[in-house]
Amino acid sequence: MATILLVLLLATSGCGKNKYIKDESNKIVKYEATGQTLQTDILCKPNDEKSELYKEYAKYNDQLDNKLEKLPKCKDFKITSNKTNSLWQFLFVKPVAYLIIKLGNLVGNLGISLILIGLAIRIVLLPLQVKSLNQSKNMQKAQPELAKIERKYRDKTDNESLMMKSQETVAIYKKYKISPVLGCLLSFIQLPLFFAFLQAIYRIPTIYQEKLFGWNLGMTPMKGIELHNYSYLILVILIAVTTYFSFNFTMRKQQNIGASTPEMQNQMSMMTRIMTIMIIVTSFSLPTAIGLYWIVTYAFIFVQPAIVNKINRVGDNKSNNGAIKSLKERLKEKEGMKYGKDN
Repeated sequence: MATILLVLLLATSGCGKNKYIKDESNKIVKYEATGQTLQTDILCKPNDEKSELYKEYAKYNDQLDNKLEKLPKCKDFKITSNKTNSLWQFLFVKPVAYLIIKLGNLVGNLGISLILIGLAIRIVLLPLQVKSLNQSKNMQKAQPELAKIERKYRDKTDNESLMMKSQETVAIYKKYKISPVLGCLLSFIQLPLFFAFLQAIYRIPTIYQEKLFGWNLGMTPMKGIELHNYSYLILVILIAVTTYFSFNFTMRKQQNIGASTPEMQNQMSMMTRIMTIMIIVTSFSLPTAIGLYWIVTYAFIFVQPAIVNKINRVGDNKSNNGAIKSLKERLKEKEGMKYGKDN
């Protein structure tokens, strides 16, 4: 989570590897209508060549990686469009951008497209989330035995004792089907998707011209408030609420499995509050498109435990039914053997 926050801060501060258009004073250019920064590495050009946004890019055409006349209109963008400068762009950014645009064309709104893709990503990752939550329960069951091992080797620092401790810990993990790499695997999958999503949104100019729920997808809440559209405060509040409760959910999960000491819990609680405040501040500079994706993604965390419990109940019912069926078959078999002997 801290990594995601860092990326958001870099994206909105002008630092990092993002390539921004700059004016004669070497200041980052912002689109006046939305307050959004303009990048030199856009993937497509605005659909309407008479729009103010198109004119803004045309003004700085010499700074663009690909000149406007060589770029396809966003509605016609394909994964094979333009020259690809890196494997990262080819494998992640351009496919995500293509999906956003094509789904937006299908449903008639890029905002709805962003929401649907955000939900789709969470659903695709759900099997791993199921395993992760189940593993948390198994970790809770394993805690007494892990604590016993810790006490056993508390004052032993020789190599042989450390090796024995490691072996016994691994044995406990195997017993309760705990995989230490599962959490890392989730992050390994989620972070590239989030980074690609973030870059794709910044590099699709037509997003700045679309609206959803009365909000311009490219406009930042700060710019909206400057224009006296205070409904953008609702967006910031939703980001704050979903962020705070998702962080709290993660913290409670750690507490439930006994994976943290009281001191660690206090530190995590303080970190949750600090990160929530930082994200609220950052959200004022984020385009609405990113805000919507953030809200949908973290709101899903609220319903995720209920979905996981439902999946587990269905699985348990199938297992129980299979066990009952197997027991009945064995009883029938024994009964048949008994009658065979009598005959």
